[in-house]
Amino acid sequence: MRKAVAVPLSMLGLGLAGLGYASVVERNWFRLRRFDVPVLERGQRPVRVLHLSDLHLTPRRTMLINWVRSLGALEPDLVVNTGDSIAHPEAVPALLHALEPLLSRPGLFVYGSNDLYAPVPKNPARYLWRTSKNDHRQHVPSLPWEELGAGMAAEGWLDMNNTTARIKVGDLDVAVAGIHDSHIARDRYDLVAGPAPADADLRLGVMHSPEPRNMTRFAADGYQLLLAGHTHGGQLCIPFYGALVTNCGIDRARVKGLNRHDSAWLHVSAGLGTSPYAPVRFACFPEATLLTLVPRR
Repeated sequence: MRKAVAVPLSMLGLGLAGLGYASVVERNWFRLRRFDVPVLERGQRPVRVLHLSDLHLTPRRTMLINWVRSLGALEPDLVVNTGDSIAHPEAVPALLHALEPLLSRPGLFVYGSNDLYAPVPKNPARYLWRTSKNDHRQHVPSLPWEELGAGMAAEGWLDMNNTTARIKVGDLDVAVAGIHDSHIARDRYDLVAGPAPADADLRLGVMHSPEPRNMTRFAADGYQLLLAGHTHGGQLCIPFYGALVTNCGIDRARVKGLNRHDSAWLHVSAGLGTSPYAPVRFACFPEATLLTLVPRR
């Protein structure tokens, strides 16, 4: 009888240990990833782009807030926030406090669905057979997305939701096109469609969810570097196998990191946060990324 009980108890112990690690240790083990991206012309000076995404911030996530503040020491030439920044009605002041050391730098942002709609309890297993696209029970935004955007815009960051802009980044003249979140059908690529300005030193496309149909249009229009988030890198991954799901149309092989999409470079951030109702990460550390843009060889 004792042997029959010992096996399930040991398995239960391992499960509890794994859950504790995923929810307490790895979820707060923030990392800065670095990539060189060869998109500039010969002779142009490198510039550094800090890519932030998916903080899903609640006011009491002190460790996350302090870690993001520490990124100000990097002194990036540009900061790009690809959305899902908040997860609580009172999180905007906490987010602006986290971003404060970076808000003096040139910046861009787009929204994710969770900047508009508060998270709700879900069965995480259903992501194995479906995405959460258009899965929101709320029809009226329940989070202060306008306050969120106004706070970043007041410091000079550009709201890139379904619009285009030009911005000076280091020595570069950068043409930017951005779209709202396709996950909730607010993307309007037709509003930014058309050939990217040929006279720009760099052409940058920004979105929350890396949907291939939009990425293909960005690349066809001449945008050289595409930035997205949303996937959480899979959030729960299997060592030596990788992500089980992406929660969007992109393939698992490109769920995070630097890759190619047609003629463009694509960087998908695994993000820094989690939903308050699924506060775990496993084999998928929370991250921000410093992209150094360098001349092509």
